Amino acid sequence: MHRLPVLALTTGEPAGVGPELAAAISGQCGKARLVLLGDRALLAERAAAVGVDADWPDYRAGDQAPVSVLHLPLAAPCVAGTLDPANARYVLDLLDRAIDGAQAGEFDAIVTAPLHKGVINDGIGGPFFYGHTEYLAERTGTEQVVMMLAGGGLRVALATTHLPLKDVPAAITFESLSKALRILHADLQTKFGLARPRILVAGLNPHAGESGHLGREEIDVIIPVLDALRAEGMTLIGPLPADTLFNRKQLDQGDAVLAMYHDQGLPVLKFASFGEGINITLGLPVIRTSVDHGTALDLAGSGRADPGSLAAAIDLAAELSRHRG
Repeated sequence: MHRLPVLALTTGEPAGVGPELAAAISGQCGKARLVLLGDRALLAERAAAVGVDADWPDYRAGDQAPVSVLHLPLAAPCVAGTLDPANARYVLDLLDRAIDGAQAGEFDAIVTAPLHKGVINDGIGGPFFYGHTEYLAERTGTEQVVMMLAGGGLRVALATTHLPLKDVPAAITFESLSKALRILHADLQTKFGLARPRILVAGLNPHAGESGHLGREEIDVIIPVLDALRAEGMTLIGPLPADTLFNRKQLDQGDAVLAMYHDQGLPVLKFASFGEGINITLGLPVIRTSVDHGTALDLAGSGRADPGSLAAAIDLAAELSRHRG
């Protein structure tokens, strides 16, 4: 019998839905051992909101409990739906403990519930916090990572992430695009078990630049990158006009899409899978998956939040852990 992977589940912003989603999902996962990182009293309170008995044991490395709690205390009392910058450091402490454990081999993967970037920045006083993806990269010493969302039969990765639209063209360089494609290709092989992944690459401009009449980024950067990496043996299709890329006939030719910017690729994926999508950070030395939604402060404490995306993130983290052996 194979050992079940051990997943560190960070419960995220305490005023949001993360703690109760973690509680709701705790009795439904038979594919992994879950370690819930968070304040035990907070988790018990939110478990009551979803009708779950919070009788989880304390986490001990190497134990066999299907669900356990690694208690990290809140800095200040928490009210569901009400953000408090005093707990910003608490949220990062959860992440730090999960990262340290994953890097040490204590955890096979990290699954993250949503956090709130604004309140973290209000509470920590700098350096600026951009989000889970960037924080994980910095804490693991990873120079470049790639955000990929999966769901609805799609895998969509991003060449750039949380940038103003006006800054996107300058961020797409020969070096950065080459590295993003190498990361995507390598992780599709090692984490998803695809021996020869096929990647559909979107153009940046309308109609993929229309031979330079609608922009030269395809001619000057994207096509040279694709030609260079094809010469190394990668299967890359494109650059493709983004307005016609997301049709079934086209998608059937690839295993993943690389979009050039956040709102080029993700609206389609979220339309296809909202509530059950998964965020995966590629290029890290550890496995990390996450929900595809935010803190949903208006639902926090109500017991009405849908755990579907978190369940999918847990299932994928367990699957990726098995691929890595």
